[in-house]
Amino acid sequence: MSPTYQRIYSVVKRIPKGSVATYGQIAALTGNVNARQVGYALHALPKGYTVPWHRVINAKGEISIRSCSDGHDVQRLFLETEGVQFDARGRIPLQQYRWQP
Repeated sequence: MSPTYQRIYSVVKRIPKGSVATYGQIAALTGNVNARQVGYALHALPKGYTVPWHRVINAKGEISIRSCSDGHDVQRLFLETEGVQFDARGRIPLQQYRWQP
């Protein structure tokens, strides 16, 4: 695992239950990476490595499309289980749920 991915995972692990962060927010907190790299890192998460990947969403407050067909539904279920609510357009109100480290 690359040191960059390890730094990304370390930041994502700090997001508390019931909160979300954007890919760009994680990139800024990690330093020297961009939002796309955060997405790649989360996609490459090794099995059994516990990182709350489901708490990372895009800047619109939406769940980003995944390559696997049920990834969106799984992420939404995990977030709803933690108390995160979606609006009628399927977005998470960032002003309410965005993590403020």
